[in-house]
Amino acid sequence: MTLTEFIKAMPKVELHVHLEGATQPETLLKLARKHHVMLPADTVDGLREWFAFRDFSHFIEVYIKISECMRTPEDIELLTREFLQGQAAQNILHSEVTYTPYTHYKFKGLAFEDQLAAINRARAWAEAELGVTMGLIIDISRNVTPEEGLVTAEWAIKHRDNGVIALGLGGPENGHPPEKHAEAFQRAHDAGVTCILHAGELAGAESIRGALTVGHSVRIGHGVRCLEDPALVAELREIQIPLEVCPTSNVCLRVVPSLAEHPLPRLVEAGLYVTINSDDPPMFNTTLTDEYLQAAAHFGFDVDRMEKFALDALWAARLPEYRKASLSTRFRAEFQALRRDLMGWPFRESQD
Repeated sequence: MTLTEFIKAMPKVELHVHLEGATQPETLLKLARKHHVMLPADTVDGLREWFAFRDFSHFIEVYIKISECMRTPEDIELLTREFLQGQAAQNILHSEVTYTPYTHYKFKGLAFEDQLAAINRARAWAEAELGVTMGLIIDISRNVTPEEGLVTAEWAIKHRDNGVIALGLGGPENGHPPEKHAEAFQRAHDAGVTCILHAGELAGAESIRGALTVGHSVRIGHGVRCLEDPALVAELREIQIPLEVCPTSNVCLRVVPSLAEHPLPRLVEAGLYVTINSDDPPMFNTTLTDEYLQAAAHFGFDVDRMEKFALDALWAARLPEYRKASLSTRFRAEFQALRRDLMGWPFRESQD
């Protein structure tokens, strides 16, 4: 077994992936044909070429077209099922998935309860048939009004025991700080809802501070720009707030010039709590497995580091402690078995 084969086979958890942004070209083509929506290409290969990231405006164009094709609860269920099939194929045993329900409510009149029921049907199917689980983070898009953000917060509060694990904040960081939606996150926090905000990608350290203070965020989606503020780095290290790092996304959105120059090693060396994620995988021409492969290729991370990334993601997940303990035992057993087959790896018994 090679290191590449090891990474493909190893168990994983993903904490930062968008449901709409994970739509595969095959799924979009099915939905477009169903609803007679014109696409820039009418083949899977053509759509895959169109999906390839060019710039942020093109990224939004693709995202809008995907949303346009999601017209019924059945469409949402299909998208979720096919997403979870892709996760299972990568041995991603648990995913925490960000979804923006207000868009489909506002522009298509889809009741949140109907959207959630569709996603929950897919979740139940995937757990029974594929052995993988999923939690749902419903997010406020930063560019909506504070009043609209409160609608999503109320949904999160009402359905926190029905598959919704957190209230998130996504969308364009610049010009839309967390403080804009402070009331929504305070209301959710007071009601016992977990908050997990995007911050510190296209905006700097001040965005992360806002996510922690007014957003009550227990993890930071992205967070790579914390390195611009040494005091913030020290604070994040002390409290061990997990960072959901998405390297290829950071390159595509020009946060960093290239993967080789990505700050992932610096984040690790600084003692921060780092997890690896894919964000919007087909739109950035990546997968979670690819992100691990790139981390190994560019930074020389070994299998011990890969296991730590995977286990850190597991322990940062919003799962019951007994479930995390059970999965941790499974992860360690699978990693131990994979080490036995890894070419040239000096086998050693686990010290845990």
